[in-house]
Amino acid sequence: MIAESTPLRSGYSFPAEWEPHRATWLSYPHSDSYSWPGALDAIFPSYDLFIKELTKGERVSINVRDEALAREVQNRLLGLGVDTTRIDCFIHPTNDAWCRDHGPAFLVNRKAEIPKVIVSWKYNAWGDKYPHDLDEKIPGLIGRSLNLPVYYPGIVMEGGAVEFNGNGTLLTTTRCLLHENRNPHLDQQKIEEYLCHYYGVTQVLWLDEGIEGDDTNGHIDDIARFFREDAVVTMVEPRRSDENHAVLDKVLKKLKSFRLADGRQLDIAEIPMPSPVIRDGQRLPASYANFYIANQSVIVPVFRCREDDRAMRILEECFPGRTVIGIDSVDIIWGLGSFHCLSQQEPSVGSD
Repeated sequence: MIAESTPLRSGYSFPAEWEPHRATWLSYPHSDSYSWPGALDAIFPSYDLFIKELTKGERVSINVRDEALAREVQNRLLGLGVDTTRIDCFIHPTNDAWCRDHGPAFLVNRKAEIPKVIVSWKYNAWGDKYPHDLDEKIPGLIGRSLNLPVYYPGIVMEGGAVEFNGNGTLLTTTRCLLHENRNPHLDQQKIEEYLCHYYGVTQVLWLDEGIEGDDTNGHIDDIARFFREDAVVTMVEPRRSDENHAVLDKVLKKLKSFRLADGRQLDIAEIPMPSPVIRDGQRLPASYANFYIANQSVIVPVFRCREDDRAMRILEECFPGRTVIGIDSVDIIWGLGSFHCLSQQEPSVGSD
């Protein structure tokens, strides 16, 4: 049941990712992380380079499980030449590193006495696939650390399942949000009501499913992303023999059919999928759409294949005011996510 007081009714909304950040939130991987069995150490060169790039334009707030890990993180980053005065570690223990999904949703209303609030959705690790008892507490812990009000909608949701244009429109997939392992008691209309009330949007556009290898049941941040309020990048698979070809062709056709609330059609930039990334016989969800828009840069996962350069060129055209930086994600994607999945932006407001 939707509460009487919601962010939408109080004038709050979820800003577009390209709007100014106060900080980027991360949950630092650790020895109990389940995502990189036998290969955790291999991800740190790319993960720490991600942090280094972020600090060039904003603060980085990191959830760590204890003081020992906080010291390890500071020392590791200092050794890489990172300006550690721009790093804030918080003793917020987590099960794993996927802050996009278990982290807080920050909403803003710049005219309100309290211009920034947090929404804490329920989190069940994509249908109780993995441990999540610590992860589910993270938004509340961050709310207390920052002294921000926290809304609790009471239903399951993940940050990687939703994409925003910053002007009232949300993009998502039915395969994920209507999956029986999330909120089986809610139909599409009721879920859409929750999305509108707790993200502060007025329009929800529904795509169907996601790419192969994605164990989240089809997160939007692997297939289509806004880069302006009326423009998206979408992944396409030119190889007809590839299992993603038909799925992504359907996504493209749907995007072409969508209209924003004011009637505008979306501008669409098409990015070819990378060559398949296979590990231990498993197809991994490698996608250039899992980029992260930081204050000064767009950080893009790359996969040591011929498509990398073309993806970077297309994204440079989409983000002319930012530096587009590719960081190797071949080891990180073994965890079934990349830089967008690992991060959550905290918007800047006048009081920051």
